[in-house]
Amino acid sequence: MVNSTNGEVASILSAKAARPVGNYPHAKWVGQQLYLSGIGPRTLENSIPGNVLDANGDVSEYSIELQTHSVFSNVKAVLAQAGLQLCDLVDVTVYLTDMRKDFGPYNKIWATYFPDAEHAPCRTTVGISSLPTPIAIELKCIAQTPAGMPTTWSNADA
Repeated sequence: MVNSTNGEVASILSAKAARPVGNYPHAKWVGQQLYLSGIGPRTLENSIPGNVLDANGDVSEYSIELQTHSVFSNVKAVLAQAGLQLCDLVDVTVYLTDMRKDFGPYNKIWATYFPDAEHAPCRTTVGISSLPTPIAIELKCIAQTPAGMPTTWSNADA
């Protein structure tokens, strides 16, 4: 167990979320805040939901809907590992590789996870040309422990 209020920085890795694509943790506790690394839609089997590849192995089409639900599934798994939930998110940066095509469908799905704007996290959505793997969306999140929540946690999967 690590106490997140004693100034220690502690890492979170979840066996229930897709592995990071590099040598870094899913998240780090710093005091009462949990900083998530960029989380994408890859599955535990390392596939990307909704991607269709052409004969050259390039993405010929994808489903922003499937990828959005998958990215939220991964974020929820990392948060759960830390004893948190989506409602504990305070800030989210969203990276979309095709803002014009994907913002509308993504935004509708966001509203299913956060139906009450007053209690939703702050959000910034950025259009970018590509991500490190052939994904169309990635989330960068910050969560805060709820008031009164014990600040002792474990990195062991439940």
